[in-house]
Amino acid sequence: MKILTWNCNGALRNKFEHLSSFKADIHVIQECENPVEIKHDKYRKWAENHCWIGDSKNRGIGIFADKSIKLDKLNWSDCYEGQKVKHFLPCRINRDFNLLAVWTHKNNAPTFGYIGQLWKYIQVNKANFKNSLILGDFNSNVFWDKRSRWWNHSDVVRELKKIGIESLYHKYWSEEQGKETRPTLFLQRNLLKPYHIDYVFGSKEFQNALKKMEVGDVNKWLKFSDHLPITCEFAPDLTLANTLNENIAPK
Repeated sequence: MKILTWNCNGALRNKFEHLSSFKADIHVIQECENPVEIKHDKYRKWAENHCWIGDSKNRGIGIFADKSIKLDKLNWSDCYEGQKVKHFLPCRINRDFNLLAVWTHKNNAPTFGYIGQLWKYIQVNKANFKNSLILGDFNSNVFWDKRSRWWNHSDVVRELKKIGIESLYHKYWSEEQGKETRPTLFLQRNLLKPYHIDYVFGSKEFQNALKKMEVGDVNKWLKFSDHLPITCEFAPDLTLANTLNENIAPK
């Protein structure tokens, strides 16, 4: 199974065909439009099997899967102490594992924007993260940590590690958080402004099954978006069927 995540920087209807070279089974796309509300036949056909959420029909986050894959949107809480956090889209894949698509947002939060939104989401959904893949645009890196906060990027990494979920990029390339050598974002498409803010985190099953991981070629993808796509290829027998139990049944 191959899974791709990419912040397409809008107008996915004009870009999705370029993703075919990856031959991914599942695409997790940030800043994409709602295929149900867009009058674009080819895009709607490509997105036939999908889940999507967003603030408007033109900007949201979607999970797009091959027709052979069963997608079930999960009813996880997106509220922390009465306040809604965004954007987080949890789905069940083939009744085998949970996939959480992430596009963190400022969300008019003066203190808990971006990585703070993910920190809050983890607090209310931690029990759901068994056998999970968490991926997308986190809009964060450890070098933006602040001593006065307890919801820094480093805190989120520690929270996930406590429940067995770790960054596949850092394990695959044996790099430390904050010392990434492969940028995923070039701010304003400027090659002099590289950042690593897109991630794929997975539980032990995904860590053990990962065969190959790639970051897209900047020479090809920068003309489509300021972000580069990330792909993860997992062993063919990644079904996790032997780990299923009632605690992770669709809700």
